[in-house]
Amino acid sequence: MIEAARSFIWLNARVLDQRRFLCLFDGGPADAVVAAVVAYRNDDGGFGHALEPDGRGPESQPLHTYTALSLLEEVGSAEYAESACDFLMTITNEDGGVPNCLDTGRAGLRAPWWQPSGDSDLLVTGLLASVLHKMEVEHAWLDRATEFCWQRITDLTKSHPYEVNACARFLDHVPDRPRAERESARLGALVREQGLVDLGDGQAHEGYAAGETHKPHHYAPRPDSLARRWFSDEEIGADLDAVAAAQQEDGGWTFPWPAWTPVTTYEWRPVVTIEALLTLRAYDRIS
Repeated sequence: MIEAARSFIWLNARVLDQRRFLCLFDGGPADAVVAAVVAYRNDDGGFGHALEPDGRGPESQPLHTYTALSLLEEVGSAEYAESACDFLMTITNEDGGVPNCLDTGRAGLRAPWWQPSGDSDLLVTGLLASVLHKMEVEHAWLDRATEFCWQRITDLTKSHPYEVNACARFLDHVPDRPRAERESARLGALVREQGLVDLGDGQAHEGYAAGETHKPHHYAPRPDSLARRWFSDEEIGADLDAVAAAQQEDGGWTFPWPAWTPVTTYEWRPVVTIEALLTLRAYDRIS
């Protein structure tokens, strides 16, 4: 499995993803990953330049910035976290949340589902807060964002899979563990009640592409994720079997959402390949 994936990465991936794979699976240097991520950094402290493949423009965006911070945290670096928070301060609303997509750059350079809005977004704010808490960053932006996320999660009665996933990541890393456990249990019940998890039926949530579903491992990428408690051992086992079986003949995994411009196929596949391997390794399915 690993050998086939390694071949796929070297044949198809961006330098960033090659460096990431090398660091995570072959003992490669972390500073090479940091250098590759910094290539996507802008002078405002945010990140752009199609770091997250569905946003093609150079301008800093919240999702690019989250992706950069996640990659840096993964290899043990928090060097650019403070300046990223300074950037986030410039785009934050009064309630402490940030928009999902900023109205900068040309519309033709982003996926159709990247729709600019000034409204605060729980999904992206939760993701950003989660990784900054994981980094143990202290910053005024994170204090406000954390309060925003707590309030939105507490009030949540209806959601969609990507938003729930962001909430799960936030609850995994926010310092108030008793409150996180209580809210996670409530969120897990909501996932079941509203059918926000694919336990084998393959039924996509309303508004999603065919096959674009969230499975147990998306909510619980590691055994110590709070969302692991949402699923039985049998459900997790069957899901991990399906993840392993989804490796393609070329050694990589693929993704179910639309490729709105050809290059995104080649950029997303290495990303989801690495994520699949990390999940399987976390659950001791591969060494």
